[in-house]
Amino acid sequence: METLWLCLLCLSFQLSRASQESMFSVVTNTVLPPDAFHNPTQLNYGMAVTDVDGDGDLEVVVAGYNGPNLVLKYDQSQKQLVNIAVDDRSSPYFALRDPQGNAIGVTACDVDGDGREELYFLNTNSAFSGRATYSDKLFKFRNGRFEDLLSDDLNQHRGVANKMAGRSVACVDRKGTGRYSVYVANYASGNVGPHALIEMDEAASDLSRGIIALTDVGAEAGINKYTGGRGVVVGPIINEARSDVFCDNENGPNFLFRANGDGTFSDIARRAGVEDSKQHGRGVALADFNGDGKTDIVYGNWNGPHRLYIQGPNQRFKNIATQAFSSPSPIRTVIAADFDNDKELEVFFNNIAYRGQSPNRIFRVTRRSTSDPSIEELNVGDAAEPQGRGTGATVTDFDGDGMLDLLIAHGESAKQPISVFKVRQGSSNNWLRVIPRTRYGAFARGAKVVVYTRQSGAHMRIIDGGSGYLCEMEPVAHFGLGDDKGVSLEVYWPDGKSITRDLKEGETNSTVEITYPKEGEESRLTSDSQRGGGREREALSEVPGHP
Repeated sequence: METLWLCLLCLSFQLSRASQESMFSVVTNTVLPPDAFHNPTQLNYGMAVTDVDGDGDLEVVVAGYNGPNLVLKYDQSQKQLVNIAVDDRSSPYFALRDPQGNAIGVTACDVDGDGREELYFLNTNSAFSGRATYSDKLFKFRNGRFEDLLSDDLNQHRGVANKMAGRSVACVDRKGTGRYSVYVANYASGNVGPHALIEMDEAASDLSRGIIALTDVGAEAGINKYTGGRGVVVGPIINEARSDVFCDNENGPNFLFRANGDGTFSDIARRAGVEDSKQHGRGVALADFNGDGKTDIVYGNWNGPHRLYIQGPNQRFKNIATQAFSSPSPIRTVIAADFDNDKELEVFFNNIAYRGQSPNRIFRVTRRSTSDPSIEELNVGDAAEPQGRGTGATVTDFDGDGMLDLLIAHGESAKQPISVFKVRQGSSNNWLRVIPRTRYGAFARGAKVVVYTRQSGAHMRIIDGGSGYLCEMEPVAHFGLGDDKGVSLEVYWPDGKSITRDLKEGETNSTVEITYPKEGEESRLTSDSQRGGGREREALSEVPGHP
């Protein structure tokens, strides 16, 4: 009798979900039709979003595993995404193709402080763990084209090129200078292949001549641990502004590296309750799911229970994942975003078809004032892709309509083209997009943005420096506002500086750029180290909408 009741309950739930309006519609054949150049049927992995060509618009970079890397740019006249990394040596983007590399992860950030982001491709040629046979690539726009810094004679002699079987990569401004280090989550074999942190050696570089000396500061920073590295995500998790690092690992405990304020990190995963030692992590993302101003962590475990960790008092985390949310799957990418602009966050699980069908899923996490958020599974629609070999995914608003677009890469077990999806719901909802800049004018990866609204209080986003699994989302804080409007915003940079400013009436449904504060413009200059790393907030009684 109990079994019959459970079956009826399950059927009722499935019918209820099927009756919902689906979240995503596939637009691949319209926006990115499969062909041998723009969207080849090949093995792809990670995806990252940055401004590759320097024109102010965002492009999607795709890590090609058994074929060239791709750079997809939205052509407004054609209403299509086109690959600008053409097979032409005269093209400034030719080197980015790197067809010899088996690229798996990709990230973008400003390594040298010139205001333009470099591109780091993690290659895993002929290696599951330990040493690889082919170097990673770090491409800089130099001499009118992209060139690989790791191939420079200087860096070859310094032996900095990562030749380990890495998985995810992300960018962290560990000292708050506006110059970023690339965190490489390597998959170690014994004592070969620790996690690495590659950055510019300022003393050995000559920026006026385009000479960028690179160095691995993993040991100096305290992150050079040996483990089965998988996912990595960066942001002010424990600190109020400075960038911490969370890694969900395989065959070992997770790492939660708290930034100490001097460029070093301390692993507090055990104390924080997020070690999860017996699972095998994959996709991971950061968000504030309950609106308390603290950063929460969501991630998927490979065919194990998925986690939704809400940060509570004393920097400790509590898993609130429901049975449906935590249901094991062959997970790859995890994305947290407000897809339908209704003010509530969704969590998208991108799976890879493994020993059968493994449809992708999406959940809405709704804030509640007196208890933990509620979690509801939604109808994912066309993005279910039950036979999709999902390996990576990213979000960006490539056509400028204020709605996030979803792109999914496929590979590993079968060659498939990229899929593109539009959101079907929420087209009448308000929205706001915020782009903070570093002191050099680049995207401020790791910065935190808080928007205060008239009706629903504070909403927080972190500018992504790498997340999902192998991937990096757009460098934009995207806020869905529903029928609400923003009245003010705060931006916190990784060096601890911040500003507060009102939002104008006409800035709803637009993109707002925030420049790094000049001397005297900061609304607060107190650093996290002076605050003891706490979350004490100054009184902002004059800010409308502040809770």
